[in-house]
Amino acid sequence: MIVRNIVIRISLSIVAAVLAACSTAGPAPARITPGTAVTKDYTIGPGDQMQVFVWRSPELSAMVRVRPDGRISVPLIDDLEVEGKTPSAVGHEIEGKLSNFVKDAVVTVMMVDFVGPLDRQVRIIGEASKPQSITYRNGITVLDVIILSGGLTQYAAGNRATIVRVVDGRETVYRLRLDDLLKDGDISANAPVAPGDVIIIPQGYF
Repeated sequence: MIVRNIVIRISLSIVAAVLAACSTAGPAPARITPGTAVTKDYTIGPGDQMQVFVWRSPELSAMVRVRPDGRISVPLIDDLEVEGKTPSAVGHEIEGKLSNFVKDAVVTVMMVDFVGPLDRQVRIIGEASKPQSITYRNGITVLDVIILSGGLTQYAAGNRATIVRVVDGRETVYRLRLDDLLKDGDISANAPVAPGDVIIIPQGYF
């Protein structure tokens, strides 16, 4: 009996050690919330549509779509390379080019429709009904992406879903609570989506 008790204690100690090691094997994904910041440094890509507004010069303002070559044409500027640049950078560049024609030109570039480079689109993979890449739009949320993807499959483990996002040049993993959001209507489980996000929905255990 004494030997048996010792064996049991040793076995329990080993199990506890293994569980402790598993729990510290790596940091758990952070919980993403509606307040989580979304990057503002959107870079323009082919297919994007933008409103170029020149202050006090409506004749020079225009709604333009970025061509496949990454360029746009606006009044007085035939070809301007905009792919990979931010809207504010493009606005300053247009101001510089218009300085030969307009005194103290002030230009504002506002994005109207987003497509962007592939690495700036939102992708959803795993147990979504229709895994796909989705065009990023300002203000889009996880719920919007799930709806556009046709919802989750019956095998999805929604509360183990994650978002992989590049923050300051490093990949960061955030945990999602899709079951709470979709089945229980818990809006606090919704979260903003950023360009380049990858939403991963794993399969449940059976």
